[in-house]
Amino acid sequence: MAIEFRNVTKTYPDGTVAVDNFSLHVPSHTCTVLLGSSGCGKSTLLRMVNRMVDPTSGAVLIDDDDVATTEPVALRRRIGYVMQDSGLLPHRRVVDNIATVPRLNGASKAEAHRRANELMEIVGLDAAMARRYPRQLSGGQQQRVGVARGLAGDPNILLMDEPFGAVDPLVRVELQRELQRIQTELRKTIIFVTHDIDEALTLGDQIVVLKKGGEVAQIGKPQEIVEAPANDFVAQFLGLDSARRSLNAAPRDGGGWLVSDGRGRPLGVVDTVPDQHTDTD
Repeated sequence: MAIEFRNVTKTYPDGTVAVDNFSLHVPSHTCTVLLGSSGCGKSTLLRMVNRMVDPTSGAVLIDDDDVATTEPVALRRRIGYVMQDSGLLPHRRVVDNIATVPRLNGASKAEAHRRANELMEIVGLDAAMARRYPRQLSGGQQQRVGVARGLAGDPNILLMDEPFGAVDPLVRVELQRELQRIQTELRKTIIFVTHDIDEALTLGDQIVVLKKGGEVAQIGKPQEIVEAPANDFVAQFLGLDSARRSLNAAPRDGGGWLVSDGRGRPLGVVDTVPDQHTDTD
């Protein structure tokens, strides 16, 4: 399902303009990342899709249907939603947390549990965890449960609001890889909110770089944004105006190449590199 933001504005009662005249097309079966610092309106935009926030003006459409014409609860039951702290119900077991939406949609307990067990396998959770409670899981495991719950109603659309922001860097990378694998298999339409540049470049088919108030600084594929930043704001935000994203490769004793950034900090080792010139990644 495609999503369209059509000239949406959100002004709060105190006069704060969170989003001003924002338009965007989100293609079906792709991951669009809303990237920006706090206060740029990215979470506000995300929540307009499932009507957790209604725009002051403009419209959000799913396959050309205005979401404002759909009752909010019914809309949310067919859109997956994953948040930063996983939002799991602490008094319910993992299997029951995942089964929440199928049960609300009328599935029997057995059917909902069967679906939950399938999803646990998809997100890389051991079946033995089904009977555990959220407090018995690590942060990364809780986030996997949150992703599984977001997928439980088999939604065409998945909204992800800083879903990996509260876990440590190693777990975060693992969760990003898992999401890439899941997206390859399931091909959902995903809107992913983050302030992390590397996460956006890793996950996004399309990246929207936002300024304060939902102003669009640039829209493009990751490679397009890195190779041709639209303006100084984008270049500075991505670190392209400094040595932060310049890569150097030097031959290494024993074979291979040591890759470092423009400031000389080692980043990793590769077997081969195309040439010995400095590249921008």
